[in-house]
Amino acid sequence: MYYQLNAVVNRRDVPHAVLVRALEPCEGVELMRQRRAVKRDRDLTNGPGKLCQALGIDKSYNTADLTGELIWIEDAPVEIAEQDVARGPRIGIDYAEEYAALPWRFWVHGNAPVAKKG
Repeated sequence: MYYQLNAVVNRRDVPHAVLVRALEPCEGVELMRQRRAVKRDRDLTNGPGKLCQALGIDKSYNTADLTGELIWIEDAPVEIAEQDVARGPRIGIDYAEEYAALPWRFWVHGNAPVAKKG
């Protein structure tokens, strides 16, 4: 139904990935508004499916190199103090048994686009 952006952080066939659940747009907001008709900009990218709709990410991005030309992750000119980083359990992974409650979800305190905080 919706696509999600996962950044694989290990070698192929090792299940280590980071799900990007939300982001705060720094540029391209007008195009995001065209892709997602929402009343508030904070709702453009405040969930994994919404984020992919806003960025135009679809199945064609599957296995794309995140250091390539199609999609990439880059440093932003923003400093975030360690005390401003919140952490908690991930959402919707009850099947993960003892790993479900581990605080492996991170967000910036007070960041409006952050999806449900759990």
